[in-house]
Parts: sequence; C-alpha cells; structure tokens
Amino acid sequence: MEILHSKIFGENVSSTPLLVFHGLFGMLDNWGSFGKELGEFLPVHLIDLRNHGRSFHSENMSHDDLADDIANYMTHYGIEKAHVLGHSLGGKAVMQFAINYPEKVDKLIVVDISPKAYPPHHQGIIKALETVDFNTVASRNEVEAVLTQYIPEKSTIQFLAKNLYWEESGDSKKLNWRFNLKTLSEKYNEFVSNAIKYGVFQGEALFIAGEKSNYILPQDEFSIKQQFPKAQFVKIKNAAHWVQADNPVDFSIAVKDFLQIKITKQSF
Repeated sequence: MEILHSKIFGENVSSTPLLVFHGLFGMLDNWGSFGKELGEFLPVHLIDLRNHGRSFHSENMSHDDLADDIANYMTHYGIEKAHVLGHSLGGKAVMQFAINYPEKVDKLIVVDISPKAYPPHHQGIIKALETVDFNTVASRNEVEAVLTQYIPEKSTIQFLAKNLYWEESGDSKKLNWRFNLKTLSEKYNEFVSNAIKYGVFQGEALFIAGEKSNYILPQDEFSIKQQFPKAQFVKIKNAAHWVQADNPVDFSIAVKDFLQIKITKQSF
C-alpha cells in the first residue's frame, strides 16, 4: 500500500491534527505559509494527492480512491481523528472521505467547491500541458512560452510551472511534470464531472467560497445541506477560486475561527 507524500508542521503540538489537500495540478508547496502559520497551534499535514507532487502515480483517480488514500495515510501515521481541509479537487476528496469515514473526521473544511458534478472546464489547460514536448524544451522559460500560447493568465502559468522538475535518466536529464498528466487527462471526467457519492456527514462543516468565484453558487447551499446538514458558509472578500492565495489573511482567520484556535497576544 502506497502512502501519500506530505510535509508536517507542528509535529510536537498536542492537538487534533489538520490534514490539508490541494487542488487539481497543485501540490502541497502551494500551502507552505498556511501550514507554517497554523503549525504553531496544531499539527498540520500538507499532503500531495495521488498523481500530484511527490505522491505516487496511479491509473485510478475516483473520489473513493482519494478518500481511501486519506484513510490509509491516517492509519500509517497513527491518527485516529483529524480535521480535514481540501481546496477544489482536494475539497471533493475530503467530502467523500467525511462521508465514507465519518468516524475519522472531527471538523470538515471545504474550500471553493461543492459536492456536485461540474462541466469540464480545464480542457484549455490540459491541451496546453500536452503540447509541451520535453524532448525539445530545455528550460522553464521555454515551457512557459509554450503555455502562453494557450493560457492567457500569467498566474495560472506560474502555478503550473511550479510542477516542473529535472528528471534524471542515466547521464542525461530533462524537464518533466511532477503530476501524472496521462491519468489526470484520461480520468478527468471521473473526478470533475462526477458528483461525490451520496451520503450524509453529520459533523461540523465549513464551506469557504471566494467572493469572485462561481464554484459555489447560492443555489448550491441547499444541496450541500442535504449531505452536510451542519454546514456553515463563509465568503472571503477580494478572492476568486484560489481563495487562500488571493486573501490569505481573511482565509486564515475563517479557518482559525472554525477550529476555535484562540490567538492570545503576548504582553510585553
């Protein structure tokens, strides 16, 4: 059984740990400053989903697979119960996990995603990624130049380029993606255009949406409550889909409030 790759902050803090999962084409490094900040109050595990970052590659990519990975990870580290937080695809993973393994979840935090099926909307990005020929590009700048032909947003290109690394084979080395593009492309409909399986999680849940994002619509709140009856909703100002990057201060406050992390100011 393969265990997801992670980076742990606040390992020696005695409190319920928080497991954090990134979105599609992301990696745990995207959450570094958040992990460091919250690691002062509780153990924080930043985790690479399967087929992402330094975690294992697999041909399977269903919501149930992702949920089982979290359960296996907790067993491996001897964690009986945890808070789980997931953004976008990571949010789908933690929702399915909370439904499949409710006894392992203390509090659930879902960032800018709902349980519903979404129409395919990453085709442009996948096409751009597949167009990069690593036999001909010799630098990150050259890769970014290829992506620029398909993706207008510089921030998206920079986000994707964080996944580049030098792959060594024998005496030579060439650039490659850390994520498993083949499976993510082939199984895309399975994890994006599929709702999470029906079930009900009776525990506490917080759904955080970006004010400028349309991933959680007002009408989604009813269906969310069907599966997560104790769901609370928070909108983060001046934030689009990457809520934690667009407004890290308000995002962090929302998470701390929900987890009831009390910040006491030191008196000098």
